Amino acid sequence: MKNRNILLLGTLVMLVWTSCHKQTKQSTALPPTPVNVIAAKKAEAIYYDQYQGTVVALNSVELRSEVAGFITGIFFKEGEVVPKGKELYEIDRRKYIAAYQQAEANLQSADANLIKAQKDIDRYTMLLKNDAVARQTVDQAQAAYETSKSQVAVAKAGVLSAKTDLSYSIIAAPFTGRIGISQVKLGAQVTPGTTLLNTISSEHPIGVDVVINEGDINRFYLLQKRSTDSTFKLQLSDGTNYNKPGKVLAIDRGVASQTGTIKVRVQFPNTDDVLKDGMSCVLNVLNNDSGERVQIPYKAVSEQMGEFFVFVSQDTIAKQHKVKLGPRVGSDVVVMSGIEPGDKVVTEGFQRLRDGGRITLGNPAGKAPAKTAGQ
Repeated sequence: MKNRNILLLGTLVMLVWTSCHKQTKQSTALPPTPVNVIAAKKAEAIYYDQYQGTVVALNSVELRSEVAGFITGIFFKEGEVVPKGKELYEIDRRKYIAAYQQAEANLQSADANLIKAQKDIDRYTMLLKNDAVARQTVDQAQAAYETSKSQVAVAKAGVLSAKTDLSYSIIAAPFTGRIGISQVKLGAQVTPGTTLLNTISSEHPIGVDVVINEGDINRFYLLQKRSTDSTFKLQLSDGTNYNKPGKVLAIDRGVASQTGTIKVRVQFPNTDDVLKDGMSCVLNVLNNDSGERVQIPYKAVSEQMGEFFVFVSQDTIAKQHKVKLGPRVGSDVVVMSGIEPGDKVVTEGFQRLRDGGRITLGNPAGKAPAKTAGQ
């Protein structure tokens, strides 16, 4: 009887302990964390890589004189577009005109001497056939003829030289372009090849130079063959966009050994003269990964030791997913891998979550409840 009482007492103690333990465990269990979630969506993601660029004229020439003299004429308005061949500057032409006229007279004299020498040869040759003149006389006439021929050649070269100098006294536009502010005034003395008169540069089309890393070379070679109207976009220094398409015009011949970079020139139309030589700009190049991509709000992403994570809701459990991010698209971010379209991503309240933690949909801590109608 005594043993039976002991057994009953032990069973009662075990029941009481089990009940207390269960209540204690339930009382210490963490409540589910209130969170907000949003479904990952797949949407069009168009984004660009940015390169600092400089606008450059595809053709630019410094105008310098080929002959010495004083400026006697300026025939353009500074800053205007001048057509190819338009006369821009005149250098005192008087001595060059005189030199040309003298060269022409020398040529005429040489031509006359050549004609006389030819007649002498013809006459002496006929007399030689009749033994009426010595052979030596004929030979001397032949030598005089050859000398006259060389003198004519020298005279012709003198005419060409004088004509060239005379043409250099008028400086004309080598191509259609915009001319700058004149560096000399009327009456100024110029030195051949030294004195800068002005600079003229073409404006349509125009180029933009950027420097890229050597790892991007193949990408730009492909863009040179396959670029579309949306491949290149230009942003000006004032923040405005230049809405005309560009194309790769040239890729430099080699990589700079010290920097591992290479220059690329992209050509743009410039019919409205918006782009000016020397302007700074940003060249936006369409990223190869643009297209239909998974996107989530950027605020849903947390960073740990240089890696990125999001919490995904699975019923009442939050699972942590490591993700690989693409570029920002407004308030969203492209997710290259780690989640799929339709996954419910926790956007608010994940700061106190751990992998596998319980969640409930509601107002996260620190968020004011939404107002209902009439409040």
